[in-house]
Amino acid sequence: MPTPSDPLGFLSSSPHGLKSDAQTDLVQVLLYEIMRVKDIIKYYDSIPNGGGQLGASILNELVTEAYNSLVNYDIVLMKKYYDLLLNCD
Repeated sequence: MPTPSDPLGFLSSSPHGLKSDAQTDLVQVLLYEIMRVKDIIKYYDSIPNGGGQLGASILNELVTEAYNSLVNYDIVLMKKYYDLLLNCD
């Protein structure tokens, strides 16, 4: 069982992963999206001959800004970056 201080503990403690109900915390869903987009960045980085370099660079910038919104606990920016990351693919 994850410790209470584990910010990603919600992923392993729920049998269905992320819950999408009114109880879901913005911090948790933003962290989930950051992790998901980081996997997409790995995909873009793996495209031969630097074909995904621009996409990876843009997504890296979004992830960095999303992390900054978490560090500063800026709810408005957290919502903005959550919406932006949600639409990344």
